[in-house]
Amino acid sequence: MTIYPIETGNFKLDGGAMFGVVPKSIWSRTNPADNNNMIDLAARCLLIEDSDRLILIDNGLGNKQSEKFFSYYYRWGNHSLDASLEALGFHRDDVTDVFLTHLHFDHCGGSIQWNKNRTGYEPAFKNARFWSNKDHWEWATHPNAREKASFLKENLLPMQESGQLHFIDRKQGAFQEGSELGFGILFADGHTEKQMLPHITYKDKTVVFVADLIPTVGHIPVPYVMGYDTRPLLTLNEKARFLDTVADNGYLLFFEHDAHNQLCTLKKTEKGARLDESFTFEEIFKPQ
Repeated sequence: MTIYPIETGNFKLDGGAMFGVVPKSIWSRTNPADNNNMIDLAARCLLIEDSDRLILIDNGLGNKQSEKFFSYYYRWGNHSLDASLEALGFHRDDVTDVFLTHLHFDHCGGSIQWNKNRTGYEPAFKNARFWSNKDHWEWATHPNAREKASFLKENLLPMQESGQLHFIDRKQGAFQEGSELGFGILFADGHTEKQMLPHITYKDKTVVFVADLIPTVGHIPVPYVMGYDTRPLLTLNEKARFLDTVADNGYLLFFEHDAHNQLCTLKKTEKGARLDESFTFEEIFKPQ
């Protein structure tokens, strides 16, 4: 097995929304804001090459939305999904599986693209199976008013219509040791219903793709919860348990949204789990 970080592009969101009730005077120490109060974010994905499978975890915002839509998110930098794949010698048609942690547009927007004549939509990974779970799919396709703007039907329905949509066979309990894709999954409900966090064993280390449970290094303290979370008190409990497990077991956190930190370890302090060291992917997993 070989795993690779995939940079699909950078964007910005309001810092206050990203940190909820935490004051700007505190969160700006780790996530400085621009004049519009926007902070830097990434849409970083993970690619797993394992035997005859090429598994992509999440896929960014995509490129099919209107310029007006993208103007709200202040995209910056030169990264793209296709360029990142090409740099590794891959093409999107090589992808066999697309695992979606959840179906907010910044995590699954790259799943679907315009067709050749721009008369409709089609899967952007024509040879891949798209993986979600039944509970989250139901939540996303019948959205509440709070999340409706994040669950875009053009990102979701074409997956189902294509016949490429599959659901993880979920067992009982929050953590599932194995899955159809060969890695463990932690199910978390605070941000959105049944978000899935992959736990990947790689070179004797456990890498956890933390998605929106911990968007950036600045969100490591338990009370630092996004304003976007549907059940923030539940997020508090989920984070507290998760961070203790990470610190106790020496797991590596892989950040999807931290524009400046790819991986980190945690340590326990009197104030709870805190950042120990941050690393680039190559620093930890040097190429052979």
